[in-house]
Amino acid sequence: MPIFHAYIPAQKFSSEEKRALADALNLALHEAMETPMDDRFVIISEHREDELFIHPTFPAQKRSDRSLIVTVTFGDSRTIEQKRKLAELVTRYAVERAGVDQDDITLLMYAIPLENMSFGGGNLVSDIDLSMPWVEK
Repeated sequence: MPIFHAYIPAQKFSSEEKRALADALNLALHEAMETPMDDRFVIISEHREDELFIHPTFPAQKRSDRSLIVTVTFGDSRTIEQKRKLAELVTRYAVERAGVDQDDITLLMYAIPLENMSFGGGNLVSDIDLSMPWVEK
């Protein structure tokens, strides 16, 4: 149950671009970490100029007024190769599908233990039988 949260500048993305960004994040996750396409949990929140502060050039970047921060939280069973692929694909698909410049995407990944996640129903992910070949129980 990886969850994305994209923090975007207010009024810089159309509704279609937001949907395209959500689709891009989901596709990147599917391809990088072999999650089902319906394992889709994406939050996009807009922030005014006085609520989102992203340096335009640090470190050696050229960011526009459409810079965004994307966080993703997933189980701690992911490999470094999967994380590298996710970073690459998030950037590629956000550029291709949502028209975001590659320097405008900052990605932070948070890996947490499966016992700290629940899909619902009061059950921890670590306690349910899911077909997740990358998870050792």
